[in-house]
Amino acid sequence: MGQPTSQSGSDLSADLSAGVSAESAAEPAASPTASGAPGEPARGRLPDSVDRALYPFEGRLFDVGGHRMHCLDEGQGPPVLMVHGNPSWSFYYRDMVRALRSTHRCIVPDHIGCGLSDKPSDDRYDYTLGRRIDDLDALVAQLDPGPLTLMVHDWGGAIGLGWAARHPELVERLVILNTAAFHNPRGQKIPPSLWLARNTKLGALLVQGLNAFSAGATRLAVKSPLPAAVRRAYVAPYDSWDNRVATLRFVQDIPLSQDDPAWQYIDAAAAGLDHFVETPALICWGEQDFVFDGPFLEEWRRRLPQAEVHLFPEGGHYILEDEGPAIREHVRRFFDSHPVEGERPPAGAQS
Repeated sequence: MGQPTSQSGSDLSADLSAGVSAESAAEPAASPTASGAPGEPARGRLPDSVDRALYPFEGRLFDVGGHRMHCLDEGQGPPVLMVHGNPSWSFYYRDMVRALRSTHRCIVPDHIGCGLSDKPSDDRYDYTLGRRIDDLDALVAQLDPGPLTLMVHDWGGAIGLGWAARHPELVERLVILNTAAFHNPRGQKIPPSLWLARNTKLGALLVQGLNAFSAGATRLAVKSPLPAAVRRAYVAPYDSWDNRVATLRFVQDIPLSQDDPAWQYIDAAAAGLDHFVETPALICWGEQDFVFDGPFLEEWRRRLPQAEVHLFPEGGHYILEDEGPAIREHVRRFFDSHPVEGERPPAGAQS
């Protein structure tokens, strides 16, 4: 999660650790296949604690900068690239993939350090926004999908639209889900709970040692309680100190000044939005989001004045969990209203 809105600062560590329960003790992730080569099936990577009925996919592994990036590549038809944030993974888009794969090619990567991708140590990988944009660039180049629809959530906005700023000719439509690709509209001050996670040893211990960020999000990022099996799946890839590096580094990478490494990449992503002022865009926004709230939405309206906007008064940050069926229907209608080459109606697609 990125630059959140204000919240109570009286119980700093409590906000981070609120969701730490049985989920943080999820079963260890299954060992990756030793011979997993670029573009090969990612057999053995799905943790046993993830119910295959919830995630019935067989992803593939691609070499990206010497690390194996896991990516779903499901269905055929016009491609839809779905980019997740922190502390989620491709699991976040599972129902969107099921809904669209009968008519579209659904491409859903796990960022390095996340989900079923490799989780290298700090001395082997630069956990920064710039590197993540480069990773996505390298992955898309290998997949070579051609023009596509870009769907983004949370940090996926900065990463996906950072990539899009480099390749505006490849983006035919945008779907925006509670995210940002610009600096905090109200300035760079962050609330105490996020400051704790970003800047203190206690915060690092809570996030990396107790899985507080991932487990907490399964409760705090939704307004409707998630089933236990879904909560377990969200935290399953982050089952040890070493496997939680990314969840902490994402928070620490939030740019608060021009000296921070991510600042220039947010600048570039924001400037790149000028390419898309006439691109068909759909914004689905949960108004109960404790991360991206009204000022972020208004900035999207300003930057993408042509966008079709749907508000969900009871939707939280994990908007696809709270409002999934309605959003999938909005996506289908949006696609019907703004067809691209090779598209056919999504009649009969699973919701």
